[in-house]
Order: sequence, then C-alpha cells, then structure tokens
Amino acid sequence: MIEPMVSLAFSAYSGKGVYALLLGSGVSRAAGIPTGWEIVLDLIKKLALLHEEDCPADPEAWFKAKYEREPDYSDLLAALAKSPAERTQMLRAYFEPDEQEREQGLKLPTPAHRAVAELLAKGFVRVILTTNFDRLIEKALAEAGVEPAVISSADAAEGALPLTHAPCTLIKLHGDYLDTRIKNTQAELESYEPPMNSLLDRVLDDYGLIVCGWSAEWDAALRSAMERSRSRRFTAYWTEKDPLTEAATRLVSLRQACVIKIDDASSFFPQLLDKVLALEAMDAQHPRSAQVAVAQLKRYLEGPEHLIRVTDLVESETERVYAGLFGDRFPVQGVPLSSAERARRLEAYESLLEKLRDLMICLARWGKEEHRHILQKAFRRIATPSLAPAGFTAWINLRLYPALVLLYGTGVSAIAAEQFGKLAALLMLPLRSKRDEAPLETARMVIPLKVAQPDFVQRLPGMDRRYTPLSDHLWEVLRAPLRAQIPDDRDYEDAFDWFEYLLALAWISTRAPSPKPRTA
Repeated sequence: MIEPMVSLAFSAYSGKGVYALLLGSGVSRAAGIPTGWEIVLDLIKKLALLHEEDCPADPEAWFKAKYEREPDYSDLLAALAKSPAERTQMLRAYFEPDEQEREQGLKLPTPAHRAVAELLAKGFVRVILTTNFDRLIEKALAEAGVEPAVISSADAAEGALPLTHAPCTLIKLHGDYLDTRIKNTQAELESYEPPMNSLLDRVLDDYGLIVCGWSAEWDAALRSAMERSRSRRFTAYWTEKDPLTEAATRLVSLRQACVIKIDDASSFFPQLLDKVLALEAMDAQHPRSAQVAVAQLKRYLEGPEHLIRVTDLVESETERVYAGLFGDRFPVQGVPLSSAERARRLEAYESLLEKLRDLMICLARWGKEEHRHILQKAFRRIATPSLAPAGFTAWINLRLYPALVLLYGTGVSAIAAEQFGKLAALLMLPLRSKRDEAPLETARMVIPLKVAQPDFVQRLPGMDRRYTPLSDHLWEVLRAPLRAQIPDDRDYEDAFDWFEYLLALAWISTRAPSPKPRTA
C-alpha cells in the first residue's frame, strides 16, 4: 500500500497550487514562539506583579477572582502598556529574538518555515491558513524572494484580491502580533467576522488541505468552518505528532482525511519538499529536457540521411504527450470550473507540452520540405483528441488548448523565418472533428473562441480586464520559447499579430461558400 507521505507528494506535485496549508502553533513551537494563550497567562502574571501580589500558580483563576470576568488579551495590553508604542515594544519580546536568542537560533524561521517558503516560491502551494501571530512565515518567504498578500483582519479580508489573482496569500486567522485585535481567549475564538468567514469558506471549498501543528482543541470558529465545508474534491492530509485530540479526530473522520505520522514539522515539510522536487527533477530529466532534444533535432536536420531519426524523435515525444493529455489526468466531469482549477489545468497542459512545443518550433524554423509531413502528423495527433465522455463543455473544449499552443508557436516561428509554406500546410490541414464527419481544416477547428470563451480565461490572474484574454495569455506563454529566434519584443509582437491576421483570413476562407457553377 502506498504510504500517505508518498501519496501527498504526488498530489502536491501533480495538482500544483491546489493545496492550501493550515499551520497551527506546533509549527512555530520549535522556534521558541509562545502560543497566544501562553502570552495571556504571562501578561496576567505581570499584572499581578503590578498589584504587588505573589505570582499566581493559576493565572487564569487569579484573574477571574480579581476581575470577575474572563481574561481579555486587549484589556491586558491596555492595562500594562498605555501607548501603542509601549504595547508594540512589549509584544516584540515574545516574537522577536534578542541577541542571545538569535545566537541560539530561537524565534527565527525553522526548517519547516523555510521548506514551506520554497513550496510557495515554486508554486506548489499558493495559500496558507495559520492560527499563529508570529511573522516567521513572512520572514522565510522574504528570504525565498516571495512577497505574499497578507490577510490578518476582517477589513483586509474584505478588500483582498481574489485568491486566484495573487501568487501567494497568507491568511492569519487570529491576527498579527502587532495588532491588538488578535484572537486569544476562548470567547474570541468562538466566531470570526463575516468577511473572514467568507474567505475561509472559499479556501476550504476550492483547495485541498494539509494540516500541521493544529490541535483543533480551542479554535471553535475554525472547527465550525471545517464542519460546514462540503467540498471533498481533494484529499485532506492531517499530520500527527502526538495522538490526535478528540476534536481533531472528529474532523479527520468528517473530512475523510488521510493521517500522516510525523516526528515534527521541521522534519515533515523538508521531507515533503524533497519528494516534490524529486518528482520535478525526474520529469525534467526523463524524457530528456527540451533544450537537449532541440539541440539533437538541429543536428538531425543537417542532412537527409537523418530523416528517420527526426521522425522517431518527434513521433515518440508526440505519443508521450498524447498519452498524458488524453488519459485520466485531465477529467472533464466531476471537476468544478473553479478559478484555481482553470489556472492549474492550463499550467499543467503547458508543462506537458514544453518539449514537443520546442521541437515543433524548431521544425517550423529549420525544417526542410521533407520534414513538413512530420510537423503535420505531430500536430494532427494532438489536435485530434480521443473521444471524451460527457462532462463540462468548457473542459471538453479545453482539450484543444494544447493544439492551440502548438499552432501559435509553430505559426509565429514560421512567419519569423518566412516559412509561409509550412504555415499554410498547418492552417489548411484537414482534421477530423467528430466520428463519421468530414474533416475540417485546422483554421476552422483550432481557434481561441472554440477552445475557451473569454469569460473562462478572464478568471485567470491578471486577465480579468483583457478584451482578448486567451490571445494575450498565449502571447505571454510563447514569448520565452521564441525569444532565441525573435529576441526583439517588437518583432515578436509583429510576428504574433501577423499570425493572428492570417489565422483569421484562413478561418474566413474555410467558411466561404463554394462558388456556384455559371450557367449559360
């Protein structure tokens, strides 16, 4: 049976960006950061000292007996430090290291924080939920060159960008230590403000969840959010260092979560990162990287005696891509049209196509007449998906997106190299649209509006106000692989525009009625 850790690594790698992290106090405990309740108890002791009373063995009971109410974090701060500057200075001692602590490595990002930061920097995770007040995650992200969108209050939640439009979002459910509105007491943890609840519900509905260092014992509002979430589209993973609390056990059962036994957060996250990076490295090396394959193809194109090798190289990569595109990896039913899934699917298509895309761009530029049929055969294979079962029309249509990427890439390359014969051969290539129907030309079948409607692509980050969002997205996706051939941005834009003009003219020509025979 596959170990849960291995299953999680595969899920995090193949579903890039679809998992969110839920980090509790256990993640920061190794750094010497106190929990929120420990801070409250320490503040009560300081208050007792100001009253010239002995340090209470049970600070909470002492506070209740003296003030006849539950201890409140904000009230305690106000009593002990009158000005905002004094309060800030008092809190820094709990969360920021002094010189001695820094030498001991305390109150600094741990291996867990740094591994989490690298997972975010590489895009495997895009959303973090945390009950912690500290800024260790922010510090680790800064070291990794990542600037997250931080949401630590209801006001910030209400004004935040949609999660899919931000490359990295850190949601501090209980606030930040420099904000006196942080949630600490049992009463404060009973509920969240509506904007924060709404944001939390979206995360729990749209993303899978990896839970680490959270006991579920005290956070009633967070428990309630998980209980009311009905989404089960992604497996939840719950790490267990000590035996799970009764509350955590109920949530594991409710969400049908997979439990992973760990030694601690500082060993778990580096292990997860290592496994995900190993999968990434394996994909990059096997099959060979795009750069190596293109260099090999260029050598084969030098003489007609290598025609068989050119054919084998392109056909083997085409079959690998076809198997990946039209197997079980991209289902068309049972997967909602969420923004996160749209972005993930496009990125996954593009990643799978990288090597074949670069081979076809090379063929369009350097290939000779005897290589044209190789280019056409590879394109026809990807542009003729296997029959899809019933499902969402948008997902079914998107199965032609890989063909659209290849068409645009080879088309722009052909124009830049003035290889117009190859371009015409691709645009007018007959493709079979459906079984038992006459073939239709590429220019009629593989166009942006048939692949995805504008509102489908406008849900992607940065595309919400674009008039032609899919064309704009393709412009950005293809800029890097065509830069060596077209280094100047203006030349690239001209070639890209000319390709779209010619694609539109070819589309018109395929729809023009045949001329009627003249009669005497």
